[in-house]
Amino acid sequence: MSSIFVTGSADGIGLETARTLARDGHRVVLHARNEARADQVRAAVPDAAAVVVGDVSELTQTRALALAANALGPYDSVVHNVGVGGGAAHREVTPDGIERIFAVNVLAPYLLTALMPAPGRLVYLTSGLEAGGRADLDDPQYARRPWDGMQAYSDSKLYDVALAFAVARLWPGTLSNAVDPGWIKTRMGGQNAVDELPDGAETQVWLAAAPESEVGFTGRYLKRRRDLKANPAAYDLSVQDRLLALCAELTGQELPR
Repeated sequence: MSSIFVTGSADGIGLETARTLARDGHRVVLHARNEARADQVRAAVPDAAAVVVGDVSELTQTRALALAANALGPYDSVVHNVGVGGGAAHREVTPDGIERIFAVNVLAPYLLTALMPAPGRLVYLTSGLEAGGRADLDDPQYARRPWDGMQAYSDSKLYDVALAFAVARLWPGTLSNAVDPGWIKTRMGGQNAVDELPDGAETQVWLAAAPESEVGFTGRYLKRRRDLKANPAAYDLSVQDRLLALCAELTGQELPR
């Protein structure tokens, strides 16, 4: 049995991931944005060990979430599933003054990674749209560029792959990989999505809990358990290092080396 923390597990792919892991007999700690959603996920996954609550669009709540999750650890695996889509017609900022997509999709997994003891395995959820992401680290929050919600989302998913690769490089004792779950029939995926929910969770479940003889690799980008070539920028060490430096500046938290 493994002990596994899954962020953004109140619905969609995260919920399916957590539900499958719990059904397979693992100790699973869930995460919900607020208490109402926490009640929903407790009912949906009654075998879960616990639910921690925190809105990761706010840095203070993300820090508190890390403390709450740590108190329920240690973990063999952490699945960084939490995320928001790119449908906003206008640029939105969080109470910290950070563009919302960047805050939730990039800073939240970065800050949780930095504040939690390194587990044996880390899984970062990305999207096939990372292929169209642009590593514009001079203006990653669209403060000066014209707003484009889907481009901002694609950029954030590229940064998630770069984060996974950077952690794999800097933390050799942790298996850190990125997963494209596919275009899944969820609230975020929308009515035109083509892939079923179990398909969207299967690779994360495998990476988080399978024997190391199956998943003893790091620094890879996968879909349906198969290796994919990521956006070339994700492999660029200068992009990785600039991203880590930016995240450290915005959060006030360096990634331990």
